[in-house]
Amino acid sequence: MTAHPRDFQVVTADQLLIGASEWRHDGEASGRNVVVIAPATSVRARYYHRFAEYLHASGCDVVTFDYRGIGASRPPGGLRRFNASYVDWGRYDLEAVLQYVTSRYPGQPIDVVAHSIGGFTLGLAASSHRVRRALTVGAQIAYWPDYNPRKRLQMVLRWHLFMPLVAWLFGYFPGARLGWLEDTPLGIVRQWSALHRDFEKQPWKTHRTDPPLPLQFELFRGETLAISLADDDWGTPAAIRRLLDLYKHARRHHLHLEPADIGVSQIGHFAYFNSRFADSLWPLALRWLQTGAMPAPFAARLCAVG
Repeated sequence: MTAHPRDFQVVTADQLLIGASEWRHDGEASGRNVVVIAPATSVRARYYHRFAEYLHASGCDVVTFDYRGIGASRPPGGLRRFNASYVDWGRYDLEAVLQYVTSRYPGQPIDVVAHSIGGFTLGLAASSHRVRRALTVGAQIAYWPDYNPRKRLQMVLRWHLFMPLVAWLFGYFPGARLGWLEDTPLGIVRQWSALHRDFEKQPWKTHRTDPPLPLQFELFRGETLAISLADDDWGTPAAIRRLLDLYKHARRHHLHLEPADIGVSQIGHFAYFNSRFADSLWPLALRWLQTGAMPAPFAARLCAVG
């Protein structure tokens, strides 16, 4: 029987409402982990709900949320002239959710599943030091030279030229109308199209934070498993390692998977969380979140980073 989530909102430090959902068990919570799912760019939280239901049915409490400007966190007045940045998504939105979980799930271990840019926003949240364990899937910062060389030109034209041009014309990116993910704030599109390999040269360099953004990542010390997929054109091994290098004080592990490892022809950047992988990929995530280990034969393929 599928458990129904409770929908709610959290208020960020800059006074925006973030839409969220939670799957929570009744009764004694001793030892039970609570998993926060940090989405990819322009992907609604509801995409991860079947995965959240799986984790809940397997004994976890789970919280999902939408970043500002996306899905249930879309502003009432629409996205034109709505300001948002990747820094906002981590420093305010994910941070508000982590604070909520810390308050409402006292004493329970906090784990994070981070998809794509979610692996970056985690490092921007001041409460990331409270996270016990993280699992990232295809987590990277969209630095285009790290893309799959065979698809790089096509991806640059689509995501780094056409997408920002359309966003500039409309005042936001009308992704839902075009069938390209979700409607996305202009500020996010601008950053996506201009990300740099050197952190200090990123397009959010004007943000003033304490500690400075590069040092913020060093506060995270959770045990981390970064999964890359061989047919993920964004999350190549080079892209995965580039992001992992920011988490200097975390215990970092990298697992590279081929679709053939689970008897399929393709997985790609988004499909890890599709329910067709509930019996193959999802148990790997569950095992890591609950125990910090991988089942055989995958355990032998874990690579320590750093």
